[in-house]
Amino acid sequence: MGNRVNVIGVGMVKFQKPGASDEYNVMASNAARAALADAGVAYSDIEQAYAGYVYGDSTCGQRAIYELGLTGIPVFNVNNNCSTGSTALFLARQAIEGGLAQCVLVVGFEQMEKGALGAKYNDRTNPLEWQADLMNRVQGFAQAPPAAQMFGGAGREYRWKHGTKRETFAKISQKARKHASKNPYALFTEQLSVEEIMAAPEVFDPLTRYQCCPPTCGAAAAVLASDDFVKRHGLKSPVYIAAQAMTTDFRTSFEEDSMIKMVGYDMAEAAARQAYERAGLGPKDVQVVELHDCFTANELLTYEALGLCGPGEAERFIWDEGNTYGGAVVTNPSGGLLSKGHPLGATGLAQCTELVWQLRGQAEQRQVEGARVALQHNLGLGGACVVTIYRRD
Repeated sequence: MGNRVNVIGVGMVKFQKPGASDEYNVMASNAARAALADAGVAYSDIEQAYAGYVYGDSTCGQRAIYELGLTGIPVFNVNNNCSTGSTALFLARQAIEGGLAQCVLVVGFEQMEKGALGAKYNDRTNPLEWQADLMNRVQGFAQAPPAAQMFGGAGREYRWKHGTKRETFAKISQKARKHASKNPYALFTEQLSVEEIMAAPEVFDPLTRYQCCPPTCGAAAAVLASDDFVKRHGLKSPVYIAAQAMTTDFRTSFEEDSMIKMVGYDMAEAAARQAYERAGLGPKDVQVVELHDCFTANELLTYEALGLCGPGEAERFIWDEGNTYGGAVVTNPSGGLLSKGHPLGATGLAQCTELVWQLRGQAEQRQVEGARVALQHNLGLGGACVVTIYRRD
């Protein structure tokens, strides 16, 4: 058993549409400064830094971190597609847990372009592109942006299997907008009805435009520390990482002719199972979840992968409002990727920030009453899935 890993500081900047944000290094350093201030520590206390981003040069991490100071510490640049932020968090946790450092900084950032989900995936070496090619050979689907094809195809497969209504997917987006309306850091805060969401232009059945996450610019950060560091600095009852697990693709992702499998269901299910076992907890112990709702279809699938409801029960779970305030578990109180936005490298740290605020009781209008255990799910195709369980005793 290694050292316990505490999250002593978090911070983020308001997410923005492409073209409306600061430069990536400004966003990243502002988020990092907010996390350091929240932790009550100086940058000189940081022994290592992990910087996550998808689009950029090979040492964008240094460019961002150098805004904080030039202390010569190791800076690690991390890219793992949409799970980049949580992958950086995973590596930082290992450094603390293994006794290699006492206090580390993790920052994720992205400065995206308009239409990024379609325009950026035109390189045949990109995992999304070759996965989409495989899908087209197997399923014969018409061309569309690869990510929408895959997650939309998974939604179709679920509908065919369970007879799920198209309105059920729209209901998820309605919930996301309602939650985001209370989040000052979110990109989209205007509430929408199921009817408005259904009437939006179709991207790839069953997904309409309001059921797809927008390209977004933003940054978020966290400061992790050991128990010894916490004691030396007089920090009281911090949130800590009770368990964390990371998985990559299994053979089932590609050999079962299943879009649900291809978009990471088995990765998520395995990572969740490992995290629950390591924490000595189960789904019923969790009060609040931030999960990877890049498309409404993925949120629906992830309810079942994480054990928040049983196989085939997601539609009832959604319409019974088991996924929101007053229900079994509040999912994406931040508004999620659908409404808060999805700056790829920042998403995992933004999820971490929201959950730490929730466990501290600092989420203001979004606060989940009595939250003591929180779960984070961050998925990247290509692929990788990170599930993290946080606690505050």
